[in-house]
Amino acid sequence: MSSETTATSETVETEAGTARVTWHPAEKARLVLAVSHGAGGGIEARDLRALAAVLPGHGVSVALVEQPWRVAGKKVATAPKTLDVGWRGIWPVVAAPGVPVISGGRSAGARVACRTAVELGAHAVLALSFPLHPPGRPERSRADELLGAGAPTLVVQGGNDPFGRPDEFPEGAYELLEVPYGDHGLAVPKRAATTQEEALEAVTAGVVRWITSLG
Repeated sequence: MSSETTATSETVETEAGTARVTWHPAEKARLVLAVSHGAGGGIEARDLRALAAVLPGHGVSVALVEQPWRVAGKKVATAPKTLDVGWRGIWPVVAAPGVPVISGGRSAGARVACRTAVELGAHAVLALSFPLHPPGRPERSRADELLGAGAPTLVVQGGNDPFGRPDEFPEGAYELLEVPYGDHGLAVPKRAATTQEEALEAVTAGVVRWITSLG
């Protein structure tokens, strides 16, 4: 079920600047997934769009969040602490429907969701392409952010993600869904046994199953 025709956007003033929330509402929402983009892209990312199209049909409203730096037209993301400030600023808006909120993000946005989950009272955390370490620098691990999320967490990770392959992740109280052949953007090469469409369908199906398991 696609929610493209019913999407609405609103701007939100935060201490980090003006953010924007684009809603893809469920008819009778039992949950909200608030999810933000990474440091090198926006809410047009393939996985974010796929989730926004599918989840409303399963009773989950999707709020695609654009951080203030992105709304301002800047090409480079602000510092992690500033990203956290922006996320805190939008939280009252995504929580306004009065149902539990899953805090989500891709890449840098996933780090923000993990860092702030306990503080904001997130129902769960969806970490898309969690950047476990900078490419080629496994010693600079960010596992502590993931392991410290303090809420049920699903990591969706490409099998060939240079920021951390699934087999590099430490054991912990979270679930991990691997996207075979996927890179950091969850893109799969044309030579792969899985098509891009099939990969995204596996992502949305996996997220739906996980959300259902949350109760």
